[in-house]
Amino acid sequence: MSIGKAKIKRIIILCLLAAIAIIIASTTIGREIYGATKESLLSFAIVNFSGYLFFLLMPVELAFIYYLHSHLNILMLNLVALSTAIGAQLIDYYIGHSLSESFIDKLVGRHRYEKAEDEIRKYGNIAIFLFNLLPLSSPMILLAAGMLKHPLRQAVLYSGLGLLAKYLLLTALFY
Repeated sequence: MSIGKAKIKRIIILCLLAAIAIIIASTTIGREIYGATKESLLSFAIVNFSGYLFFLLMPVELAFIYYLHSHLNILMLNLVALSTAIGAQLIDYYIGHSLSESFIDKLVGRHRYEKAEDEIRKYGNIAIFLFNLLPLSSPMILLAAGMLKHPLRQAVLYSGLGLLAKYLLLTALFY
């Protein structure tokens, strides 16, 4: 049984992206957990922004809960969470809008973004809202929205509403 060149490339890319995610987490949250530095909005912003890029997988909800229990201002933490998530998702949207389908297919695999496209086609803005409210792959849904040329204002509005609801809910439950 032989593995095709495309599959080997995907595995290599996945390993590189996983290494980047591990490095980001280690140099921000990891240092803070082990007491080398105090928690900062900058380190949270880096982790949260990175976690909302479709090609990096990071536990942004867990990071937010961790930072809730630090000395940071809760209002500022929520504002940073919301702004960095929306900023990263704008990048996801524009990548989907501007890059070819075959390039994205090679990068993340057809199945992942086709599922997101199906959700947008079927449910539209409600899917964008729910994917951002729940710990689902919201970066992938914004990538698919860009590929489908879904109206940017609607994508940002429903994404922002879902993120706002998620972070307010996490704050209420875990603070």
